[in-house]
Amino acid sequence: MTNNVYIVMGVSASGKTTIGRQLAEKLGLPFYDADDFHSAANIAKMASGTPLTDADRQGWLADLATGIGKWEKAGGAVLACSALKEAYRQTLQGGAQLPLRWVFLDGSRELLRSRLLKRKNHYMGVTMLDSQLETLEKPTYGLRIPLEGQRPEQIVAEIVAAYAPSSTSSQP
Repeated sequence: MTNNVYIVMGVSASGKTTIGRQLAEKLGLPFYDADDFHSAANIAKMASGTPLTDADRQGWLADLATGIGKWEKAGGAVLACSALKEAYRQTLQGGAQLPLRWVFLDGSRELLRSRLLKRKNHYMGVTMLDSQLETLEKPTYGLRIPLEGQRPEQIVAEIVAAYAPSSTSSQP
């Protein structure tokens, strides 16, 4: 057992949950969605179209880092999390003993916007996309996957191949 924790990251509508669930199933690991760890106040704020501040995210990130440490000890997991800033990613890494396995889902504004417009019953509306893209600090490590023209199954296969036991990748 590797005990690795995979973080599937990107802005809203990049497919974090879809890819994360499929990856977790493929690897036989539990799946967690960072959205489920937000406070009611944070969800209400985002639903009203107001971007979260770093202070709003502080407790949420701390809870996720604690979870990452537990999931690593339990045998690994897959977490879907926006992790937009490097400081957020460092906080998450602080919860783990091993380097986290980062997967950055990178899509064009047009693709992401079209996906958001199709969403039903989700607090993150299309009005929040620009703020997320402005906040995003693209990682220079881990696995970057362009979304255009790829099906979820292809993306999951690429992740599994890149992080196969014999491969290595640059970590923060």
